[in-house]
Amino acid sequence: MTQESSKATVFVPAPTISSRPRGARHSGRSTFFLDAFRPFYLGGACFAVIAMPLWLGMWYHNYFTPSLPPLFWHAHEMVFGFAVAIIIGFLFTAARNWTGLPLPAGLPLALLAGLWLVGRVGMFFAYGALTAVIDSLPLLIVAGVLARKFVHARSWRSMPLVGVVTMLGCANMAFHAASHALMPISPLQAIEAGLFFVVLIQMIVGGRVVPGFSTNAAPGARRWRSAWLHHGSFALAGGAFLSDSIQAPPVVTGILALIAGTAVAVQAVGWNPLAARRNPMLWILHVSYAWIPVGLVLLGLASFGTVARSAAIHSFSVGSMGGMIMGMITRTALGHSGRKVRAGRAEVVAFVLVLLGAGLRVGAALIPEASLHAMLASGTAWTAAFLVYACSYGPMLLGCRPRSEDAPVPSGSEQSTGARS
Repeated sequence: MTQESSKATVFVPAPTISSRPRGARHSGRSTFFLDAFRPFYLGGACFAVIAMPLWLGMWYHNYFTPSLPPLFWHAHEMVFGFAVAIIIGFLFTAARNWTGLPLPAGLPLALLAGLWLVGRVGMFFAYGALTAVIDSLPLLIVAGVLARKFVHARSWRSMPLVGVVTMLGCANMAFHAASHALMPISPLQAIEAGLFFVVLIQMIVGGRVVPGFSTNAAPGARRWRSAWLHHGSFALAGGAFLSDSIQAPPVVTGILALIAGTAVAVQAVGWNPLAARRNPMLWILHVSYAWIPVGLVLLGLASFGTVARSAAIHSFSVGSMGGMIMGMITRTALGHSGRKVRAGRAEVVAFVLVLLGAGLRVGAALIPEASLHAMLASGTAWTAAFLVYACSYGPMLLGCRPRSEDAPVPSGSEQSTGARS
């Protein structure tokens, strides 16, 4: 990352095991709550492995009955349960790297993770006013902590993340308000607005790290980056999402979404994704980011009644959100636990499975005749991807030391949550 001004704090290298405070113990318990990515990545992955089969059981055979309508529970928990866990783990880890300031660890981090976990249990077994309050707190706490750190570090470039995280928290509160008949909107409308905010977070972070990582890994490859295109595509996407969320005339949403999809596609092509085809840790990020313009185009077409709206929603949720999450939770877990950022068999299998799940789910929405089997296959592939991650990365996230062949990355090499630009 570059300095934002002559007085800006220089972003420091990503912390690794060797850079923890002196005297830090390396037992599984103490290490687990030293880094935000550990409890939230492991918790999010394990929750994905549980939540998707539960939803398939509800959808196919009504095997499980949550305290909410099943569709509301599934949609809410994928965005505000699964995705939010990963967002918290990533942003707290990345913000420490970007600002050089300490982020919550130890007991405060354990309490935040416990709050998230209680919310998941309450949403399934005992949804009510208390659960709504508990579930609303984590994002507001995260937004407040990040705002304080970014202001202290004068990291103004990162401040938009605070705004988007705050709006994501507001969307969650709108869901709860609508579920309790306190707002005259559908709870699904609030969930979809939350999904759009997750996509905007992906655009902010992805626009920073995907081209940066690619440049570091293949510095000789030709790439084209434009600040105005990056900001313009973000604004257009935000406009399309806002238009859709407030239920503006379909023609307005359709035009905005198609233009935004084109702009984001041009931006992504400029990063030369073909140069990353031999590096799984890179192509998973490029392919996942590509689902954003696909989703925007499908959203535009859906506004004109050409395709099912579900195709656009699942391009964002299963494609860009699921794929980008898988790409980042592998990379950052490796880099910040002192291991080389490289893909082995487990990573490649997980990448292929999560993208296969995305293709099948969007295909199910576009081809109704195949939807029954395609949705089952999609859910199975997606679940298997995060099961592979949980089994492969669980010991690492719990605090096991790196093996000798996975020696800590030398200082000055590619960072896991912040690429130079």
